[in-house]
Amino acid sequence: MEEQNYKNHSRMVPGYHYLVFALELLLFIGAIVNLVKTSSENLYSSSLLVLTAFILFFITFYARLFALRAQDRAIKAEENFRHYLLAGKQMNSQLKMRQIIGLRFASDDEYLALAEKAVKENMSEKEIKMSIENWKADTYRV
Repeated sequence: MEEQNYKNHSRMVPGYHYLVFALELLLFIGAIVNLVKTSSENLYSSSLLVLTAFILFFITFYARLFALRAQDRAIKAEENFRHYLLAGKQMNSQLKMRQIIGLRFASDDEYLALAEKAVKENMSEKEIKMSIENWKADTYRV
């Protein structure tokens, strides 16, 4: 596996990010076309198909959102523990979640200074990631 860095650290799962989204979009469009072209006798079932496609889209969206939030909580706990091990105290409460997510890629050598700089300069996640010199890979997040 190629060494992880800022340019290649994001991960897309094609079956989920592309295929499922495309199929849901096709289902929704097809359901709307079916609803528009349907006779009054099939209006109820055609409406249910549109509603089902709409619900499926939101289930997929929220399933992803909930999984990311759970990962964010785990990252926050891990990074707080890491900060405690390195500094002997909890991380600064002014660090925002997106900053903490960016800091997880920093090596131990630059972690504390970068965390302090992130608070002082209100750095974005992207700015933090771009400031990292010794990248610490995170291959488990998707």
